Amino acid sequence: MNGAAVELQRVSRRYGSSSNGVAALDDVNLTCPAGTWTAIMGPSGSGKSTLLHCAAGLEKVTSGRVLLAGRDITAAPDNVLTEMRRRVIGFVFQNFNLIGSLTAEQNVAFPLKLAGVRVSKGQVREVLAGVGLGDRARHKPRELSGGQQQRVAIARAMISRPAVLFADEPTGALDSSSAKVVLELLRAMVRQAGQSIVMVTHDPAVAASADTVVFLADGHIVDRIDSPTTHLVADRLARLES
Repeated sequence: MNGAAVELQRVSRRYGSSSNGVAALDDVNLTCPAGTWTAIMGPSGSGKSTLLHCAAGLEKVTSGRVLLAGRDITAAPDNVLTEMRRRVIGFVFQNFNLIGSLTAEQNVAFPLKLAGVRVSKGQVREVLAGVGLGDRARHKPRELSGGQQQRVAIARAMISRPAVLFADEPTGALDSSSAKVVLELLRAMVRQAGQSIVMVTHDPAVAASADTVVFLADGHIVDRIDSPTTHLVADRLARLES
């Protein structure tokens, strides 16, 4: 995919009435080029999660336009958005969202089966092997560590080869060594597979893994850093929170 993976054009998102409502996003412009990793940071209540949800089509914007993988989804009907979530985008969340009664391989295959897409056991095993869990295919979530569960979630997102992966605090529940493995997997998705990642995080060290860090405050984009380092990100975030 060439061009922009995600593009927000003068996007605003308000909650509540026009007189007493709250603007979670206010006239936001953002372009995330295809094949890159963008991290979204900001103080609590700055609009990070709302931006992610609007970009992924999980929430409708109040005004402005949202383009996802080159397609305008601003007014797309639910069936179109559902199809895009199954074939164009993937999701990784802090709490893994695995089904406890299913094995790792069943969890990975589940979204495709739900969409009526046939997937072979060999394909599933290959993706699990790619995240270092080839020998854990028949284990259920309770038999896996937190880091392993998150890798299953990444495998689940990867199996449909999404153009864009949305990640919401993907390392938030992990220890530092597990987080490092997950970040390396995400980096490989960008460098080797040419996929795009848009990630919300509160951790400067995690954000420093991205190509670009975008900072939000009070629903506005107020800063960005290209080729970030942990020190630069931490310093910029501290200024916003002071």
